[in-house]
Amino acid sequence: MASSNQGKITEVRRLLGQLGMQILTMADAGVDPNVELVEDGDTFEHNAFSKTSTLLSLVPSDYWCLGDDSGLSVDALHGAPGVRSARWAGMNIQGPERDRANLKKLLDDMRHVPEKNRTARFVCHMVLLGPEGQQIQSRGTCEGRILFEPRGKSGFGYDPIFLPEGFEQTMAELDLDEKNSISHRGRALAGLVEKMRGLGLGSST
Repeated sequence: MASSNQGKITEVRRLLGQLGMQILTMADAGVDPNVELVEDGDTFEHNAFSKTSTLLSLVPSDYWCLGDDSGLSVDALHGAPGVRSARWAGMNIQGPERDRANLKKLLDDMRHVPEKNRTARFVCHMVLLGPEGQQIQSRGTCEGRILFEPRGKSGFGYDPIFLPEGFEQTMAELDLDEKNSISHRGRALAGLVEKMRGLGLGSST
């Protein structure tokens, strides 16, 4: 999987592991986890394909590679932070501190936005590339609103300030199974699995 985000890897393993698929980290596959997977595009689709194709060139020739680009699109910020979601507070902040810094910056950016205008959505574009040129893509979204302060201890990223449409709990207050059933990544993965099965890729893949 073209990611060093452990929270993201855990979610994907939970979903695809049920189909008998083994999800390897880059380190598991013998790739330096610090290798730069370029994501310099201005769309989620571009970045997902770029990261995944780069990883495919670095792993053994019989491996499939899975990657995604995902982020938060806030209407009051004209779609920002968008593809810059992970780097919203700066390029040089890493680990848990990055999540805290991103949350703080977003809340600061929106401090004068009234509740009725705080609509937003999580977006995930996912790409699966195979060793013989196979390519499967899927996109998922989750509509919701941005709160005025964080709630919940689970999840990662912007989960503590995102209230999914139709729910009273933030993404960070939902258990993982419930989150996966409605999240942008869960929906993108569900679409990916449906397309994989259409190509005859079963539990032995």
